[in-house]
Amino acid sequence: MRALSSFCLAKLCVALFAWWLCPEPASAETRVALVIGNGAYASTAKLLNPSHDAEDVAASLKRSGFEVLQGIDLRQADMQDLTIRFARAASKADVAMFYYSGHAMQYNGVNYLMPVDAVLSDEADLKRFVRVDDIVNDLQQAKNLRILILDSCRDNPLAESLKRSAGMTRGASIGRGLSKVEAPRGTIVSFSTQSGQTAADGSGRNSPYTTAFLKHIEEPQEIGEVFRDISSDVYDSSGRTQLPELSLSIIGKFYLNGPVSVTVAPAAPQAAPRPDPCAAAEAHWKAADGIGTLGAFEDHLARFPNCIFATLAKARIEGLKQKVALAPATGNARTAKDFDGNWDVTLNCPPTGKAQGFTRALSATVANGVFHADAQSQGAVNRLEIDGQIPADGKTTLSARGTTGASTYTLNNLAPGSPYAFTVDAQFDRTRGTGKRNEARACGLVFVKR
Repeated sequence: MRALSSFCLAKLCVALFAWWLCPEPASAETRVALVIGNGAYASTAKLLNPSHDAEDVAASLKRSGFEVLQGIDLRQADMQDLTIRFARAASKADVAMFYYSGHAMQYNGVNYLMPVDAVLSDEADLKRFVRVDDIVNDLQQAKNLRILILDSCRDNPLAESLKRSAGMTRGASIGRGLSKVEAPRGTIVSFSTQSGQTAADGSGRNSPYTTAFLKHIEEPQEIGEVFRDISSDVYDSSGRTQLPELSLSIIGKFYLNGPVSVTVAPAAPQAAPRPDPCAAAEAHWKAADGIGTLGAFEDHLARFPNCIFATLAKARIEGLKQKVALAPATGNARTAKDFDGNWDVTLNCPPTGKAQGFTRALSATVANGVFHADAQSQGAVNRLEIDGQIPADGKTTLSARGTTGASTYTLNNLAPGSPYAFTVDAQFDRTRGTGKRNEARACGLVFVKR
């Protein structure tokens, strides 16, 4: 009995030693992706690349360990069914990714994805589309990392028909491309071009954005670096005309395919040329300037300390630090009522195309944080009103609506009295503020408290 016990003990020790040398693999990270490519539209222009884009992206993500739900040329019912399946899968995943290639549009600041059988005769038809906000909510169920990719900023002819329909009934904001989506915490949002702009479908098998995505997504780099490289590639390959919109809100480092160890190889007979350390500086600066935070500018300066925008980054950093230093103590925190009072507003629109530039003054009031400005000429033409809510941090989006004045000041030579609408991204402090128009043409606004 004692000999048997010794034998069992020895066998147990051998087993434990073997387990120590070859431990069981840790539980695998669960990754799920929904990939959709819609191109065979029945009621608007067909797109050649989305089916290829979806096929190639799905294959790439499978190689990176994703369980992929894939749909090509989906009708409304099929698209809804697939997004429901994705929502259920994302709730059990560590990493969730949504990729869409095809037609999309924005209406009153909301982004919509378009099934191939969709029609768009009026606003009610938008219920047949998939709201990007719903996809973002589904992604948030994943535990660690969420990624939203929309290669869908192509020009959509149906948006024009809806614009004409909405213009006959009431003011509506229907901008080019897509409306900006701020990344929630733990999320990466990447559009094929900047918000309010349109992107090329491309003449090859894949769109310019998807071409860059396929080039970099399997690289053993940190995920933020991967998407910055994708943006830089699209910007360079398009002749610096198409810059992807990128918003990252992640803490820590995430890798889809790495990191990997690096082995030093014997010296080659001829050293390879050194890459230009400033090659991606311009694209990165545009992204950092668009984000506008202290961290974004510090990140740019750390990456490109000796490049063209380094001095400007230092100035922005210093300005933001001074603003923080001058900010009131927490005990005197700003509230929405701090903006209450009378304001002077100046709208400046430079010449765009054949449209002449103009400057317009408006009078505004703020009461309990509610902003209202108006400028009204005699009759029903050349009217403008701007409304919105200013929160305590002063960052807001205002809604503007009105009727056109003289045709020479409009982009499409509209008749006087034609209705129009747009949104304004604005930032207020106690006595001043600035804003920019989001749709149609680039206009700036300055707010000064009396």
